[in-house]
Amino acid sequence: MESNTIPWWIYALLSAGFAALTTIFAKIGIENINSNLATAIRTVVILVIAWGIVFFQGNVVNILAISPKTMIFLLLSGVSTGLSWIFYFQALQTGKVSLVAPIDKLSLVLVLLFSVMFLGETLNLKIILGSSLVVVGTLVLIL
Repeated sequence: MESNTIPWWIYALLSAGFAALTTIFAKIGIENINSNLATAIRTVVILVIAWGIVFFQGNVVNILAISPKTMIFLLLSGVSTGLSWIFYFQALQTGKVSLVAPIDKLSLVLVLLFSVMFLGETLNLKIILGSSLVVVGTLVLIL
């Protein structure tokens, strides 16, 4: 892990902001094309940006040091991301952003459950209460 002077929560807030913009831009962008084609175009842009950063930072040499276990899990993460984007864009193409996005954010609750099951993390009352509110809020929106 790299040491960084910027707190993790700044990155998390930036991620949330760009994720929100992604949804709005995607909804407008998929108006007249196939959602899978839109996902493919978006993926190429992400590919160029990500590899550009890796080359700019000089980290491309580190690719040879990646362990097989790490590579397998990165590849599985890539497959999961790709499938998530394909289904998300399909939902955006036919549904309202104001409903699709909150349902998609149920992934938060699943991440918390999976973190307990697979990573051995513990949940406290605050996390359980907050997650429950996300589920209730999503149900209110879709019912």
